[in-house]
Amino acid sequence: MMNPVQFLTDLTNPDLAFLPKALAVAVMSSVVCGVIGCYVVLRGMAFIGDAVSHAVFPGLAVAFVVSGNLVLGGTVAGVATAVLVAVFSQNRRLHEDSVIGVLFVAAFALGVVIISQAPGYAGSLQQFLFGSITGIPDSDLYVVAVTGLLVLLAVFAFHKEFVTVSLDRESARALGLRVFWLDLALYVLVTLAVVISVQTIGNILVLALLVTPAATARLLTDRLGVMMLLAPVVGGLSALVGLYVSWSWDLPTGGTIVLVLTALFLLAWFLSPTQGLLARLRPGMPHPPIGSSGASRSKATENG
Repeated sequence: MMNPVQFLTDLTNPDLAFLPKALAVAVMSSVVCGVIGCYVVLRGMAFIGDAVSHAVFPGLAVAFVVSGNLVLGGTVAGVATAVLVAVFSQNRRLHEDSVIGVLFVAAFALGVVIISQAPGYAGSLQQFLFGSITGIPDSDLYVVAVTGLLVLLAVFAFHKEFVTVSLDRESARALGLRVFWLDLALYVLVTLAVVISVQTIGNILVLALLVTPAATARLLTDRLGVMMLLAPVVGGLSALVGLYVSWSWDLPTGGTIVLVLTALFLLAWFLSPTQGLLARLRPGMPHPPIGSSGASRSKATENG
């Protein structure tokens, strides 16, 4: 396996200019997804993250076919689908998850049909589904940086409102918060996080960037503020290690990053001082059911 010094040498090699760009995009998208993923985990909305990754696909496909901007295309498609979900969900005969299941999968199917019209259909589809981090142009690097910064600024601006809505929607309404618009804003932020991550990890695996870093951080702390610091660190570190391992052993970058994320999650699940399996088996420690989070969820608002 390549040693870290050789990897650093390759990063500074002018003939391998794509490598530092790949690292920058992987780390930036992982950090943004780590922050947004805290709300996804807090609300138990992993299904939403998976659905959004399907919803952005037709926009990405259209942008690819017409040689447009992938971030813009994916954002338009994701936001349009989120608005449709919000509108259709007003019919109380249908639960929101049913509407999501219909519309988001339909959006993904539309994307498959659109991309099939592009030359080199099989290669293009594989690029979108599993990522193509080594072919990122300079323009996309800047777009990811600016979009990621805007997402983080929006998170910091509406943090308290997002936390309130995530924990108790009825109380949020009683406080006068516009729950519908806050839900829509969070869907848009999740959409943007997904879009900037697609080239890194692919449409299928992008849910891992949203959920796994935040879930890992959740095992390590009961404080939301600490969780929102730990999650992007876990995501960024996994991106760095995953790219290093994939470059050393010629492995798929997206899949390798996900496996590193999963390894860190398993370490936290076993070794967390308070929530880990070993701590629960320690004599004298209480033994609540694994996965129980009622008490710890209320503590998570201490820094909210």
